[in-house]
Amino acid sequence: MSKDQSNYETNLENEDTLTNRQGHPITNNQNIRTVGNRGPATLENYDFIEKISHFDRERIPERVVHARGAGAHGYFEAYGAAGDEDISKYTRAKLFQEKGKQTPVFVRFSSVIHGGHSPETLRDPRGFAVKFYTEDGNWDLVGNNLKIFFIRDAMKFPDMIHAFKPDPITNIQDSERFFDFCASSPESFHMVTFIYSPWGIPANYRMMQGSGVNTYKWVNKHGKAVLVKYHWEPKQGIRNLTQKEAEEIQSKNFNHATQDLYDAIEKGDFPEWELLVQIMSDDDHPELDFDPLDDTKLWPEDQFPWMAVGKMVLNKNPEDYFMEVEQAAFGTGVLVDGLDFSDDKMLQGRTFSYSDTQRHRVGANYLQLPINAPKKRVATNQSGGQMAYKLDRAPYQNPHINYEPSILDGLQEADQLGEEYTPMIKGNLVRQSIDRENNTKQAGETFRKFEQWEKTELIANLVNDLSSCDKRIQEKMIALADEADTDYGLHLREGLARAKKGGSTNKPLGNRDGDDAPKEAIEKSNEAEPY
Repeated sequence: MSKDQSNYETNLENEDTLTNRQGHPITNNQNIRTVGNRGPATLENYDFIEKISHFDRERIPERVVHARGAGAHGYFEAYGAAGDEDISKYTRAKLFQEKGKQTPVFVRFSSVIHGGHSPETLRDPRGFAVKFYTEDGNWDLVGNNLKIFFIRDAMKFPDMIHAFKPDPITNIQDSERFFDFCASSPESFHMVTFIYSPWGIPANYRMMQGSGVNTYKWVNKHGKAVLVKYHWEPKQGIRNLTQKEAEEIQSKNFNHATQDLYDAIEKGDFPEWELLVQIMSDDDHPELDFDPLDDTKLWPEDQFPWMAVGKMVLNKNPEDYFMEVEQAAFGTGVLVDGLDFSDDKMLQGRTFSYSDTQRHRVGANYLQLPINAPKKRVATNQSGGQMAYKLDRAPYQNPHINYEPSILDGLQEADQLGEEYTPMIKGNLVRQSIDRENNTKQAGETFRKFEQWEKTELIANLVNDLSSCDKRIQEKMIALADEADTDYGLHLREGLARAKKGGSTNKPLGNRDGDDAPKEAIEKSNEAEPY
């Protein structure tokens, strides 16, 4: 005799039934449990407590830099060559070797200085980080849209970011703080020239360049290395905004770049970039008037031509922003066999800092998250730590053996087929700047390459912000411009001489009318009676 089903039926559950994290079906998601319908509430409100306590913890620590971001999935397709040459001459990295070979990627674009919901029209570098899920494990190519940087030594990075971030008292970005640091760090003048030109505000993420910024190395099967720079060139063309254009867009939509990327992919207009490299022999290159490891410098294209090695296509939007874009974790130290580090001092500092911040921000097991995990087998002797949810164990590994070496069926080292790269390093341990600083020459070359409207916009933006700065800062910036190019210095000096004096520096970089906004908010608002 079958039991009366009505005696033990509790509720009806389908595939789309709401549950809590324990798997319990939720029968009332509108009301907490109370004594009478007016309350008070009772402590055993498990469904509510689980829901609200998770809500209280929905955010993880925001990135100190690159907090505002957008991302997409896609693939990288190798050309099997570096320009017209066999790529194996330079690197044994497997993802580059075969023409047509596709490697899955995830890309995160970002702005740098401001918070997670800041406008995407602000004058700021843009991050361009690519995670390659290769057959040998992950490779992260972490860079920016601009090909150079403000500084060349990692010791100065926290100070630079502090100077560019909002004032610690007012919580408002201050151009005087920005220029105080830059005027005191002359190596930054090349980057300042780019940032204050229209190149400082890309039109969107799809129509901007990308760069590895740092100098890396490629290593071939014989253990021979070359220096390499990476460049992403958008097939959609390059578009930048003037300050006025950016402010007009911001008044309508401060998420315009994220929306542009999402909409383009949704309608099948998949953005593409070609990856090109510059290659240089692995030595000091005394014939150059700059050090090739200096992140504030461009490698001249006529001496070190760009060679195409593949293309990237983004064809899938994230299914969940937090799971994929926010928790995506990149690091400059994440390289596969055939790729290596140079002695670039910024790269050395970033290699510690980036992975360190991910362990703080996302957790010790951030590499187990699907967006960060390699798309291949993983077997380590690491375990424990916050939020661990699987063991990195090999199929036949002795579960009692979580160390190496062992003869009791523990994990074994891989056999290396390519020759080890063994650079000779010789010298005293010192705290010194590089020899060939040459801080302003390339800034002058960049200024002369700008179109006239770009020069005009650059000077206008610099004058607008510098005119309210301390006179000593103005004089130092004029001196750097003079050193870079006589016309550059002349136009900046004349512009500052004509500029209206006074005004606040407490406003976003390049902002023309920010001083008037608090007053206008009162004058243009409508009075209301209390209710």
